[in-house]
Amino acid sequence: MSQKPQIQKKFYKRSTFVTHLPIPFRYSPTHAWAQEIAPNHWRVGMTKFATRMLGDMVDQGFDISPHEKLHHGQIIGWLEGFKAISDLYSIVQGTFLRGNPALSKDIQAISKDPYQEGWLYEAEGLPDPRTMDVDQYTSLLDTTIDKILEQQQSGETHPKGDRVAEQRVPLPAWHDGPC
Repeated sequence: MSQKPQIQKKFYKRSTFVTHLPIPFRYSPTHAWAQEIAPNHWRVGMTKFATRMLGDMVDQGFDISPHEKLHHGQIIGWLEGFKAISDLYSIVQGTFLRGNPALSKDIQAISKDPYQEGWLYEAEGLPDPRTMDVDQYTSLLDTTIDKILEQQQSGETHPKGDRVAEQRVPLPAWHDGPC
């Protein structure tokens, strides 16, 4: 039985949110991650924060085929969680290689193991220059979570009129356009 390679991780906790972020990964403002698994070959998935905001995964799909060109910010598919449906934006510019075939059998891997088994797609090319290292990403998380907490405390509502609740918050920056 082979073991998964150990990736160094950074512990992160803010309010009630806890995760372990892989240190060598790149992170986008839309809460996606990219891991370079070979030179210019990237595996991409959603962070634990993103999966928490979407809720239990229900379905996902791609609007792009293997070997098609992709650009930073291009909508390449969608994710459907119990709480929300969201477009999936590319954070790599280059060529789409493939989606994760294991997700057809276990869609919950996106939530259960987002940094290993739950990856979404592979692409060849370069990550968006707006991606950040783990320290920059934790600063973004601090700001994002603090803003959510402020909204909860003030009783603010979403643009659609829903009261802000801990488990029902859209992904910050997710709907503000591409990464």
